[in-house]
Amino acid sequence: MKFYEPLTNTTEDILAAQRAMSFEIHWFLDPLFFGEYPKEMREMLSSNLPTFSPAEKRLLQNKVYFIGVNHYTAIYAKDCISSPCDLNTYEGNALVLATGERDGVRIGKPTAIVGFYDVPEGMEQIIKYVNKRYENTPVYVTENGYSQHSSNGLEDLINDVGRVNYLQGYLSSISSAIRRGANVRGYFVWSLMDNFEWAYGFTVRFGLYHVDFDTQVRTQKMSAKWYQGFLMGSRPMDALQTLRAGS
Repeated sequence: MKFYEPLTNTTEDILAAQRAMSFEIHWFLDPLFFGEYPKEMREMLSSNLPTFSPAEKRLLQNKVYFIGVNHYTAIYAKDCISSPCDLNTYEGNALVLATGERDGVRIGKPTAIVGFYDVPEGMEQIIKYVNKRYENTPVYVTENGYSQHSSNGLEDLINDVGRVNYLQGYLSSISSAIRRGANVRGYFVWSLMDNFEWAYGFTVRFGLYHVDFDTQVRTQKMSAKWYQGFLMGSRPMDALQTLRAGS
């Protein structure tokens, strides 16, 4: 789940962000909670969307025990109804252009995945959004992680300061959401070790452990050591502020 922020404060971009959220989140969860597809999708897709019979709605009722949130980035949403855009993208289905820049300034530090940025505040925003819309259903963050290019040097891959800063920021954001009343029950980092990514194969790495894909030798990265300390309570959340400032 991306969190979409309006590119500008215009009505068009605010509505574009709402449409993007509908195609990203409401499409899947609204039928389970409300028995209907979101109105933004219904208005755009009309009869292409199926309807649910009363019997089907009863089958769906109260069948969700938790919501799994896979979140990596926030992104800006630009309206493409009133202005021309390249719609050959995922968000183009909602007549939205997703962009990581506003007035030449990136929304966050880029990662190895195009369109994915380090935007820790987006984690709190997406959790609060899902909690509010879906009746405070418990949330588990089922995926969250930082990508590196496999072409980076071994030393850079092992001393993954960027990943440490990313995890520290996103976990801090989850902590903030919980302090403000969010119903979060668990967190899963992606991933334990470098692996074959569906869309990118071996070209990017998300692991806390480096894997030599030729020998299968696994090496603990800086992030694994930090995360172990965090889980054991020996690494306070702000312990890496000096790393963040210098990275």
